Amino acid sequence: MSGDMVNKIIFFVVVCLVQVLILSHVHLFGVATPFFYVYMLLLFRRGYPQWSMMLWCFFMGLVVDMFSNTPGMASFCMTLMAVCQPRLLDLFVPRESGEEIEPTVKTLGTTKFAWYTTLVTFAYCVCFFTLEMFSFFDILHWIGCVVGSTLLTVVLIMVIENVRRGR
Repeated sequence: MSGDMVNKIIFFVVVCLVQVLILSHVHLFGVATPFFYVYMLLLFRRGYPQWSMMLWCFFMGLVVDMFSNTPGMASFCMTLMAVCQPRLLDLFVPRESGEEIEPTVKTLGTTKFAWYTTLVTFAYCVCFFTLEMFSFFDILHWIGCVVGSTLLTVVLIMVIENVRRGR
């Protein structure tokens, strides 16, 4: 097993544990829940095999679903975002950059990484809360959940990214 695979497995386990044991129980103002596991989706490098990315994301969502009582919602949304991630990443990565660029604060810059994180997290939250509510009768609550969870997740990811990268 390569060192990259071992690192990815360790990161997968740590992210799952943090989400399931701590962050799934956080509900600020009854609407905002941090989805820290989206961070793993954000870090797939450009040119990473799509089938592998979809498997990683599906299993991440499946683990979260099993422990958070969200039957299939996280796994569906993570798999859908794994399909969309390469196209969203291309919006922020220069065309002349290498095929193997990993999206981080160091490679993209703080502003581009923040926008990339916000876009992917917002799309994930729209998908997740649309499935959770399965109606638009309480549109204000839906908007509050989407916006609140997106903001909370983006702030958490940006803080962790800056600490992790030694800024």
